[in-house]
Amino acid sequence: MNYGKVTEALVEELRGLLGPKNVICDAERMEAYSHDETSAEEYGHMPDVVVTPTSTDQVTAVVRLANRERIPVTPRGAGSGLSGGAIPSLGGISVSLEKMNKGKGLFYAGYPMSLETCFLGGNIAENAGGGKAVKYGVTSRYVLGLELVTPTGEVVWLGGKLSKDVTGYDLTHLIVGSEGTLGIVTTAIIRLIGLPKAKSDLLVLFRTPAEAIACVPEIIARGTIPVSMEFMDKLSVETSCGYLNESLPYEGCGAMLLIEMDGQDAATVDADAERVGDLCMEKGAIEVYMADNRTTQERVWSVRRNIAEAFKVRCPVQSLEDIVVPTASIPDIIPELDRIAAKYGIAIPCYGHAGDGNLHATLVKDPDMALEVWKKAEPEALEELYAAVTKLGGKISGEHGIGLKRKKYMAEFMSPVEMGLIKAIKMAWDPKGIMNPGKLFDLD
Repeated sequence: MNYGKVTEALVEELRGLLGPKNVICDAERMEAYSHDETSAEEYGHMPDVVVTPTSTDQVTAVVRLANRERIPVTPRGAGSGLSGGAIPSLGGISVSLEKMNKGKGLFYAGYPMSLETCFLGGNIAENAGGGKAVKYGVTSRYVLGLELVTPTGEVVWLGGKLSKDVTGYDLTHLIVGSEGTLGIVTTAIIRLIGLPKAKSDLLVLFRTPAEAIACVPEIIARGTIPVSMEFMDKLSVETSCGYLNESLPYEGCGAMLLIEMDGQDAATVDADAERVGDLCMEKGAIEVYMADNRTTQERVWSVRRNIAEAFKVRCPVQSLEDIVVPTASIPDIIPELDRIAAKYGIAIPCYGHAGDGNLHATLVKDPDMALEVWKKAEPEALEELYAAVTKLGGKISGEHGIGLKRKKYMAEFMSPVEMGLIKAIKMAWDPKGIMNPGKLFDLD
């Protein structure tokens, strides 16, 4: 598609609409808006202008202006995404919602691993999951309604404070996970729940990753639903511990499960945790450690939360993946990771949300591997990984999204009929193609 240019006259119009303090033009300040947590060198792109609106009316005014002049618009939350979804890949206007942050301090059950940096608006755009999704589900479970600025600059409320609603299509949950390609969410009605009064964490050591993974569907099949079942292979644990100057008893084990139980009654939680621990031992665990106080719980969860950051420091050339398979197929994916790693001479450390089949298998360049060899091996290894996942009934992304990073694989691993429906929705909602263009798929 052909897009208009951001001219000085347009920038002045933006200043008139939002005020000078909410319009950023100098390159040094805009650099922070040119990337997310993906590689800035590989995917980064500068916007032509950044705006920081403070109200729905201001967002609407910006989008109407952009639609009139056919200027690309890229919505942005905290920039903590892992698929390039908030990168202004075609330039244009970056719309940062950082100033629209009027929260109430209540408990939200969603628990993305980037909880210390992410915004709820970004969680909605990506339908973020995280460590507590086994029991509590992902973002979509908690979005009851939302206010949306459409790509043509109209404002619409979708959903509301209702337990049931089949009045037409479910447009609310069409927006959740749409990666900012169908509009900008400016307000959301979120279902909140009571804080659990007790919790207990188990750190379970296994000899091999396969044994650890195989235990996951067994736990679920027995009827006890943990809050979390996080998988960490030995390399992931070692790397995160080294990064944090922490120590966990990983010698002699090939993988760990970090399992969290919670509830309203401490005795029930402890009994559930003991039952799960016994099952793990029955299925071949080496040892089960219980973390039943806040200090110990934070130690083990900090290791899990910092794995991705630790690998960035240790191995900056990598591809952090987000594969998801049916729970029953989790044990089948580990041999595929081993096969692909051996074939291409790369490491594929694996960790993630094993309880719902969402694993972060990370392709990592060996320090001794030439960069040109890596650049040839990486896409070929990804092709094989995605093919293996698809064969098992899985998808190429469980929570990080397609964005820029995976869009070239979208058509290959999605049926043409489904892709056609998605594109038709996009063009119906955004006929000029201005809203977060270049993500998910190309319109041309």
